[in-house]
Amino acid sequence: MSKLQSVRGMHDLLPGEAALHARLERVWARAAEQFGYEEIRLPAVEPAELFRRAVGAATDIVAKEMYEFADRGGQPLALRPEGTAGCARAVIQHGLAPNRQQRLWYRGACFRHERPQQGRLRQFRQFGVETFGMDGPDIDAELLLLGRRAWRALGLAPVLRLNTLGDAGERAAWRAELTDYFGAAAARLDEDDRRRLRDNPLRLLDSRAPAVRELLPDAPRLAARLGAASRAHFDELRRRLDDAGVEYALDPTLVRGLDYYDRTVFEWDGPGAGAQSALAAGGRYNRLVEQLGGRSTPAAGFAVGLERVRLCVERAPAPGADVYLAAPGSAAAEAAALRLAERLRDGRPALRLRMNMDGGSLKAQLRRADKSGARAALILGDAEAAAGAVVVKPLRGGGEQRAVALAAAGEALAALLQAENGESWP
Repeated sequence: MSKLQSVRGMHDLLPGEAALHARLERVWARAAEQFGYEEIRLPAVEPAELFRRAVGAATDIVAKEMYEFADRGGQPLALRPEGTAGCARAVIQHGLAPNRQQRLWYRGACFRHERPQQGRLRQFRQFGVETFGMDGPDIDAELLLLGRRAWRALGLAPVLRLNTLGDAGERAAWRAELTDYFGAAAARLDEDDRRRLRDNPLRLLDSRAPAVRELLPDAPRLAARLGAASRAHFDELRRRLDDAGVEYALDPTLVRGLDYYDRTVFEWDGPGAGAQSALAAGGRYNRLVEQLGGRSTPAAGFAVGLERVRLCVERAPAPGADVYLAAPGSAAAEAAALRLAERLRDGRPALRLRMNMDGGSLKAQLRRADKSGARAALILGDAEAAAGAVVVKPLRGGGEQRAVALAAAGEALAALLQAENGESWP
């Protein structure tokens, strides 16, 4: 029989990759919680109409990439292609806004039927933050400060690109100008870009086609159409970012790929992210809740592509354990080792301790310890058991092994591992 394979573009996360993804999620969750954001968990399957109304029926995401199907009752459903629409739906459904402000974060898989490339998969994982009930530039600035805190924790410094899309009336006037401008050169555009010109000419600003890129420098700019309120919002956002020392690059061509954005939009771009440079992106979407049947509610947020971030994080393979417990010897020695393992796990719940299984010589067990990635080994054989001791052996960074009393094993390990990296140890 032939071997079954995973679906194209939907990859397994093997142990080292899964550990790194878990670390990325922890960093982002910690940053969100430092700012007082609360977790919300959302379903992966939603009504297909949700994304047609929220993201836009004419967008590539909905028209070309969304996994859509009917359930047994005939209801049109979709695997979520992004997280913001589902979060807004939940806020409306459960009455979380507009009577009070909400700061929310979520994580989970999203799905788009794209051509798989490095950093662009058909099943990908996002971390998102969304805010509801706050209309000022202060919450826009907070989102960007939250992002900066997480990037610093990961040792990354992606470029923040920033723009404003103004309000609906300002965009309508700009859209008419773009239609006239690109329409005069329609013969130079490919089929996809002619469709974008017809459905939403703002999408042309995202096109990578050479003909469009040549036309962009002389294309009409929204800045000339911005009213006093939109300009004041953007100027105040920039002032707050400048005061906080947040570096950014103004990009008048940045529009994002979803129809629900207005006013502030932004992206963090980083090298090494594969087929796409955007590691995270978002902005303000004040019309979305009302579009989905709720009361008018200001909102803003962003989402992080974890696969793309993982490509940018330089890190050694994640170890499967902090400590490996070798127990060469008799059944009595193995029993003493098991008791020690459980005592250490009880006393230090964050400790990752892997105990040797299936016997083997001391040499064989230490080979397994090395392959596990553990930073230290504990050796408890017959001689050690008889003496009420255990040998603590460094596996990384040098140092001499030494015997300590069983009762002192936890403290000895803590001292060894803290000395290696200068950090407190579980």
